[in-house]
Amino acid sequence: MKIAVLSDIHGNLAALDAVLADRDRRGVDVTVNLGDILSGPLEPSATADRLMPLALPTVRGNHERQVLTQTREEMNASDRFTVEQLRPEQLAWLDGLPATRPLSDEVLLVHATPHDDLTYFLETVVDESVRIATDAEVASRAGGAGACSAQVILCGHTHVPRTVQLADGPLIINPGSVGLQAFDMDYPTPHFIEVGSPHARYAIVERRAGSWHVEHHAVAYDWDAAAKLAARNGRPDWAHALRTGRALRG
Repeated sequence: MKIAVLSDIHGNLAALDAVLADRDRRGVDVTVNLGDILSGPLEPSATADRLMPLALPTVRGNHERQVLTQTREEMNASDRFTVEQLRPEQLAWLDGLPATRPLSDEVLLVHATPHDDLTYFLETVVDESVRIATDAEVASRAGGAGACSAQVILCGHTHVPRTVQLADGPLIINPGSVGLQAFDMDYPTPHFIEVGSPHARYAIVERRAGSWHVEHHAVAYDWDAAAKLAARNGRPDWAHALRTGRALRG
């Protein structure tokens, strides 16, 4: 099985189309989507129209939950922009997505961890900085060493491409973000995430000769056009992140 793993598209249709074109050249068997699909100041409705007919195995992220459950006053600017753009059938599609989904007996799809949609799986926030999580932290978030029956867990949420093999547990793969390579976050404390380049990210995971192989891919697209769209929609922070892969500070 050869799996293309997409996550955190955030309504960036140009990046999504570039990733799907790159995927098509690589002959995958199935493509999965790990959530945070539409939220952001770009093209949420058009992105939904692109994805819905594809019927990819998909899980919802924290932004889907927020769009569906929060009031306009509770929402952040990205979610509020998004919900105001979406049609009823697009909201219904989001509402039908599960929090987690087994792709097979061996592969589990989640957004953040198997247990919640906000905790980072492979990173840990300490005060206002982010470090790589220890194996013990990762195992605890997976459910404890040996507790998860899946051989592979595919996760997103942090936008940071990373692969971790637990000694007594699953292979955990974050493909990075298709649509946004830097952001700021208030949970659990304020911090920044930065990938460092504007390329769209995804991964290909393949079971071959009895073991799992992982390829992380960085794909060029017209990020300057995406940044201009974000700026027109009142989001200079997104414009900077889309152009540079770094967060706008100050």
